[in-house]
Amino acid sequence: MKNDCELCSFKPEEMVFSNEKWRVIQVNDRDYPGFCRVIWNEHVREMTDLDVADRLELMNAIWTVEKIVRDVMQPDKINLASLGNMVPHLHWHVIPRFENDKNFPDSIWSQTRRSVDVNVMDERMAHASGLKNALCHALEKQFM
Repeated sequence: MKNDCELCSFKPEEMVFSNEKWRVIQVNDRDYPGFCRVIWNEHVREMTDLDVADRLELMNAIWTVEKIVRDVMQPDKINLASLGNMVPHLHWHVIPRFENDKNFPDSIWSQTRRSVDVNVMDERMAHASGLKNALCHALEKQFM
């Protein structure tokens, strides 16, 4: 754990699932409901810092999160990203994307292309409200 790393600290209000090696949080982002992060608990920078078994476990967790986000959110596309340029602590973004989201087809960190109707966003937020339970159930079933 590094004192200056924002991902080394746990924020219980965001936590969806946690075990001794990794955790899943649901990001509170009104523009991207259903956005999750899978975070390796130990402060490591890259996937190749992990042994093969840990890499496989982490990827299985990411694939499970992706599947559940797809099932619940019904996006047009899922973005998986492991950047870590700003926060060099191993984590993956699992982001449901919609053809009419504010940045599509660009990354969510790109310049805004459009505004999205508030009713559309409210509907997506309603779907996302059931995501935590669906993720928790699937991850407990597979990893506990």
